[in-house]
Amino acid sequence: MNSVNGSTKILGVMGDPIEHTGSPAIHNLLADKLGDNMIYVPFHVKGRRLEEAVAGAYALGIEGLNVTVPHKVEVMQYVTELDDAALEIGAVNTLARIRGGYKGYNTDFSGFMRELDSVDIQVNGRNVIVLGAGGAAKAVMYALKRFSAGHVYILNRSIEKAEDIFGKEPNTSIMGFGDWNKIPEGKYICVQCTSVGLSPDDEACVIDDEGFYDLIDSAVDLIYKPKETAFMRKVISHGGRAYNGLRMLVYQAVSSYEFFTKKEVPEEIIEELYNELDS
Repeated sequence: MNSVNGSTKILGVMGDPIEHTGSPAIHNLLADKLGDNMIYVPFHVKGRRLEEAVAGAYALGIEGLNVTVPHKVEVMQYVTELDDAALEIGAVNTLARIRGGYKGYNTDFSGFMRELDSVDIQVNGRNVIVLGAGGAAKAVMYALKRFSAGHVYILNRSIEKAEDIFGKEPNTSIMGFGDWNKIPEGKYICVQCTSVGLSPDDEACVIDDEGFYDLIDSAVDLIYKPKETAFMRKVISHGGRAYNGLRMLVYQAVSSYEFFTKKEVPEEIIEELYNELDS
């Protein structure tokens, strides 16, 4: 890692809790590989101190911040500018320093799009199943629109909650997890957006019914710990291909870093970074 000196720029991530974050490892590796005099640190920020934290970060000269749960929505009211995509998604995970404050971006959707490109999942015109209706699903739905997906089936534990968030989306059907058998026969892309199966609960799966997995030919589980979730194993055992969320994590971090530094990260550096984190 680069030596810290009087010219070192500070980046960070704020959330509550924050101990679990993998962002410092990714961003500090990026800074090291690119020779940037930057250091990236975690900040534990309670909700009631969020406005103060954003103002204080700007006053301290912090170059940029990532924002994680539970602040991605509330932080929108404390930025100087909002990127159009972040405004439409309704969540911000990146604050890049501009004159007078920070501009808010959402790089979760672009990280997801770049993962689909990297594993050659072609969404254009394809019907898609989305499992879950939380913040991650918002970014995924925005990306699916950008990719011109066909009909989207959103399955969620609470149909009412999913209706509140996605009820006005065109070409979208909303149903409970147990209603998966109402989806027309065919082959679908599936995106697993819930936390079910996250380590250490490795054997949990949001839908256990084996018949569901006959519908899927390509899948992404946004979880990246464990490397292969129970959901992924079921997809593969039924003849589909499945990927975890590590590439999305790397790509969304890279996109944030590009907003922070105003420069593009070379693809070979991204691949090096991914391989180091995947080892």
